[in-house]
Amino acid sequence: MTALLQRPPAPARARPAPPGRARRRRHGWLGAVATPVVVFLFSSLLTFSLGALSPSNPAAAVLGETATPADIARMNHEFGLDRPFLVQYADWLGGALTGDLGRSYFTTIPVADSIFAALPVDLALAGLAILLAVLLGGAAGIAAALRRGSRLDRAVTVVASALGTLPPFAIGIGLVVVFSVLLKLLPAGGYIGPQHGLLPWLRFAILPALALSLDIAASIARQLRTSLVAQLGENYVTGAVVRGLGARRVLFGHALRNAVGPALTVLGVAVPTVLGGAVVTEKIFNLPGLAQLALQASAQHDVPLIQGTLLVAVTVVLLCNTLVNLALSRVTPQGRRP
Repeated sequence: MTALLQRPPAPARARPAPPGRARRRRHGWLGAVATPVVVFLFSSLLTFSLGALSPSNPAAAVLGETATPADIARMNHEFGLDRPFLVQYADWLGGALTGDLGRSYFTTIPVADSIFAALPVDLALAGLAILLAVLLGGAAGIAAALRRGSRLDRAVTVVASALGTLPPFAIGIGLVVVFSVLLKLLPAGGYIGPQHGLLPWLRFAILPALALSLDIAASIARQLRTSLVAQLGENYVTGAVVRGLGARRVLFGHALRNAVGPALTVLGVAVPTVLGGAVVTEKIFNLPGLAQLALQASAQHDVPLIQGTLLVAVTVVLLCNTLVNLALSRVTPQGRRP
């Protein structure tokens, strides 16, 4: 009995430690990668189905009205259209993952060559448009939040609301009228790449980039203004000011970092907005981009080219959304919590 009393008590079983920051971050990375992969596979199947199940016959379109049924059947065999649907999809997806998107039915040029000749135009304009949107919308949102209730705040709200109702093609036409027709400062159309010089490229790119960016800038300004006003009223901001921290450090080191989440979410949907607006914007400014390539392919019923442009557009959107989600996990309070 005495021995039992003198025996040291058994150590209590330790509770399993809650998932730490490393485990949560690992799960976040896995989720950020797995979701786009699933979406990509589903989108690729849908993209291929739109072309494969189309009522138009590519072989008949290539051969013309004088083609006989035997000629059409022979061309279908050459295109591989007489194989089962899933076999065609598996071959197409396997080739796409290695950079082979097939050949155009009409020009016989590899689809990847045509796409990657037009894609740099869209990527350059989209990058410039998003940069302008972040600079303009971020500056306007911060200024409105710091001067909330003032004339500047009301002006930013009114202008952002007005820009949010205008489609990119209407903004593009207005920019052409003002800066090309009336002021004669910038060209109304055409395009040269950045390899010809930054300033010459900007002269051709600034108007279409502005047309694509102002709507996004308006959304960023509204979201950032609302979230920053809320953060500036939190207790931690008051405590930081009482401790003697400078206004700039409080704003950029604390409040803005916690308020930037909704604005980053806007950037997540900015890429589809830019690609969608580019269809008309490229027409207005006569730009040789991916949207014009897709329109030409649709007019000719060039199925491989249509499928390739759609798949590349989906891939660009998924990559940008993944980067935005990873950035959100780094800057938001939930992502930084240990």
